[in-house]
Amino acid sequence: MAAAQLTVNGGLKMATTSQAYLEGDKVKETKALIAELCRHFYNQGWVSGTGGSITIKVHDDSVPKSQQLIVMSPSGVQKERMVDEDMYILSSDGSILSAPLAKPTPHKPPKCSDCAPLFMKAYEMRNAGAVIHSHGMESCLVTMLNPLAKEFRITHMEMIKGIQGHGYYDELVVPIIENTAYERELTESLAEAIKAYPKTTAVLVRNHGIYVWGDSWISAKTQSECYHYLFDAAIKLHQLGIDWTTPTHGPVQNAKIPAKAGTLAPNGSIKPSRRCIVLDIEGTTTPISFVTDVLFPYARNNVERHLDATYDSAETQQDIKLLRAQVQQDLENGVAGAVCIPSDDAGKMEVIAALVANVEAMIKADRKITALKELQGHIWQTGFQKNELEGLVFDDVPAALEKWTALGIKVYIYSSGSRLAQRLLFGHTKHGDLRKYLYGFFDTTVGNKRETKSYAEITASLGVDNPSEILFVTDVYQEATAAKAAGLEVIISIRPGNGPLPDNHGFRTIRSFSEI
Repeated sequence: MAAAQLTVNGGLKMATTSQAYLEGDKVKETKALIAELCRHFYNQGWVSGTGGSITIKVHDDSVPKSQQLIVMSPSGVQKERMVDEDMYILSSDGSILSAPLAKPTPHKPPKCSDCAPLFMKAYEMRNAGAVIHSHGMESCLVTMLNPLAKEFRITHMEMIKGIQGHGYYDELVVPIIENTAYERELTESLAEAIKAYPKTTAVLVRNHGIYVWGDSWISAKTQSECYHYLFDAAIKLHQLGIDWTTPTHGPVQNAKIPAKAGTLAPNGSIKPSRRCIVLDIEGTTTPISFVTDVLFPYARNNVERHLDATYDSAETQQDIKLLRAQVQQDLENGVAGAVCIPSDDAGKMEVIAALVANVEAMIKADRKITALKELQGHIWQTGFQKNELEGLVFDDVPAALEKWTALGIKVYIYSSGSRLAQRLLFGHTKHGDLRKYLYGFFDTTVGNKRETKSYAEITASLGVDNPSEILFVTDVYQEATAAKAAGLEVIISIRPGNGPLPDNHGFRTIRSFSEI
């Protein structure tokens, strides 16, 4: 019986581990692919001297990803001379199902990759489809630029866009673990790094190399190439005395900011030991009135035009998918203003009419939900591109951003608006493009702004040693309370039009960024 015809896990496992399946086309194709990739990686300098390794899951639509077989390259074999028959086949739990035959002298007895335990961690913890271990010179040297660094960081480089979940303006952070005498001894420290950095798709090993994983072999290969490019760029920039970790890529400062927890001085100023500042937008960097009187009305007035003009695009179809899911949830929960969205069979205009009704209700209720924010961001994108919108920030914001950047303090944004909307706002102001001062953007995909776990997630993403190294500035008391509970330092912004604060709220307040 074919694997595609089996529905129970036991039967499926038996089918995929049968001799016929192990010798089938899908497994053969994966073996051949690994041999081909290893030859390519050898030419890149990633797997010379039998070093490095690669593993790929056998893609089969009839088998759940978690149960797919694993093909893995052997250890101690000249990677550029490997052939299909050299590969190992493992079950989804890491048990060896098929091993290559021994070859005559001078070949060594066959042995599965020493990286196998580390590969399995990426499969187990990240549901990876492929993992690549490179000994590329760039991935080794970049860990030696600062022997005490626990992370590699870089921002504002085009190739960052090739890393899953990152854009040009984001800061890419790759954890660095210490090398050991034997590869298998790295397993636990690699697992700890994967857990501590939930957004990373790679872990560097000092004086050794890098592990990179992706949803598929294409994703893993693409990201590996981008990582090596970025490491090479950092090394060359270091040689030129240019700081690759800053948005402006200016000269390396003689005095680096100490990587220890910072505190607020009695006068409210930030001591140079602080590493990061996270800013809210509405009521903090930007008047609330700009959002309520300009952005929201623009989105509300143009939602129908936008949906009609872009209805068949993949981007808008994804927005519609998110809205359908949100509206279905709202209908089940009895949320006021929710209107059933008909199926596509009802026709484009019927679907758009229902979408418009729901979006208007969501905007009126000021819903902080991803489905709405994503669509609004795309509508605003059109507005900024047509010069129908211009981002607005308080006049004290640009100077403060420039000052903090010069001090080596990294600035991030955390807003309920989508990351796209945030970039648009700061990228199109009368003061010019302010994104050059910003290291990254967080939105509601990281969590609700009034929940403590959201700030714990941000802390993990920024990779600081202590959450107190982060200053969060907001105008909302509930957000301030949540951030404080996560261990962040907090200042509340008092701006024209902001809502009242509770009596004896206990937070320091400012009326201008010049006070920080």
